[in-house]
Amino acid sequence: MLYLKAAYFYFLGVKILLRRFIKKIYFSTNFYNKSLKTKLPEQLYFYPNPFLLSSFVNQKIFTFKLSKVNIDTFWYDFETTKEEEDLNSFFWLNLINRKNDGEIIQQIISIWIKKNNKPRNKNWNNLQVSKRILAWILNADIVLNNAEKNFRENFFRSVIIQVNHLKKNLSDENDPAKKIEIVSAIILSGLVFKEYNSNFEKGIKDLKYIVEDFFDNNGCPINRNIYDLVQCSKFLILIKECCKDAQEYIPDFLDDIVDKLVNCLFSLQTPTNKNALFNGASEFKIDSYLEYLTGLEYKSKNTVTNIGQIYIVRNKKNLLFFDVGSPPSKKYSKNYQSGPLSFEYFIDNNKIITNCGFGNKISKKAEFISRLTSAQSTLCLNDSSVVKFERNNLINTAFGTSIKSSFKVFDFNVNDEKKKILISAKHNAYENKFNYQHQRIIKIDKINSNLFGEDKLLAVNKNKNLLNMYSIRFHLYPGINAVQTMGKNSILIQIEKNKSLIFVTSGGNLDLEKSIFLGRNQIVNNFCITISGTLNTNENKIITWELKRNN
Repeated sequence: MLYLKAAYFYFLGVKILLRRFIKKIYFSTNFYNKSLKTKLPEQLYFYPNPFLLSSFVNQKIFTFKLSKVNIDTFWYDFETTKEEEDLNSFFWLNLINRKNDGEIIQQIISIWIKKNNKPRNKNWNNLQVSKRILAWILNADIVLNNAEKNFRENFFRSVIIQVNHLKKNLSDENDPAKKIEIVSAIILSGLVFKEYNSNFEKGIKDLKYIVEDFFDNNGCPINRNIYDLVQCSKFLILIKECCKDAQEYIPDFLDDIVDKLVNCLFSLQTPTNKNALFNGASEFKIDSYLEYLTGLEYKSKNTVTNIGQIYIVRNKKNLLFFDVGSPPSKKYSKNYQSGPLSFEYFIDNNKIITNCGFGNKISKKAEFISRLTSAQSTLCLNDSSVVKFERNNLINTAFGTSIKSSFKVFDFNVNDEKKKILISAKHNAYENKFNYQHQRIIKIDKINSNLFGEDKLLAVNKNKNLLNMYSIRFHLYPGINAVQTMGKNSILIQIEKNKSLIFVTSGGNLDLEKSIFLGRNQIVNNFCITISGTLNTNENKIITWELKRNN
């Protein structure tokens, strides 16, 4: 059965790559260029609110003033590939002077259109095209301000050509999160151009299918990726707000998913205003995005305690994110980080225990490291990750680096009492190879915020006698200082000048090691508390640990 699945994905990958190759050749033909040129719109039906792009723009990226820009070299002087991509997205239009830069903007866009009139270069990849369409339309108030007829026609023509390009390529996109971005641009074109109302109708149908397939009952993507949760919400809310501005009907499914997404987003708020790090997420300031949502008059209606099978415990003094979910299917696993029963813990507005974060924007090596079980705050047997990653280059090129094996998290249970809360779950990732199931029990004292834990290694087959090494890692958040006591039986953690915690364990060897944190899209040094030991028999093993206040 396993070989049949591998063969299926291999041949499906061949099909996808072959199709991409043929399309690349097709894009370079005049026949394809002609197929993109359809009816020219006469005008915009309405001007969308440019504020709707605010959530996408990093204010620190662009520091130039258009008045000081050399128009002749604007599209040639790039210091980095990232700078080139950012400029070609045109999201920077939201950052310029909206009163005095209209003429310069028209010159910049005119040069871009002339330079990129055929969809054969890198500036025509689906995501860049969709961003550019959104930026142009949402900033049409300044782009078209006092514009001459010739510019307006060229501008409208270019927008429609790019939209038609997206429509022809939507079916080839495998990532639902990216599909939502592409569909957003198509839908917006149908809202602002009466001649292309069919783009709105068809786009809404496509969007409904994607939403129903990609989100769970709580509104979290089924790939369990918190980053995708945030990004998808931006585009879905943008579509909804543009529908309101255009006085167009808002489909029930769109209303429903936006409500769920907003509840999830507000439930993810942390004392540090930074997001939790699970399954493909790097750090970002979630408070800034929540302020943006508040500005649009969105607020949470219900508190969500389970987001993408990340269970959340929130009290006045502490906050826990606990991964109690199984891996997503192979199709949606390209960003999966193998950390079953890992957790992140906050106390007194400080993040103490963390996962290492996703390293995809640093390097391929950093991305691979960040997906290992050892990069998460959980137990690892024999330095082996809980899943195998696909190593077939052809499959990885077609789908991204997906997982090759899987496992189940089960027996999830929550016991919420007046003075304490107890959460537990098991997984069977190590059962076949090493004969053990892993159970983690976490107890939080609601009075003093002390954290108690039990990691149980439960032998499945008592007749087997295997030698196993275990390591339980607790990655400390960067900036948290820690020292091991003289007797090496405890770790002292300094969180503020006059405030500290102490970590103790009843079993195994306790060590304080140097580690790395990858969640800021760069390598940052930090510490890692490790409990390690040997399983010499086929008997069960229980390792208890405690993180408690020291003063």
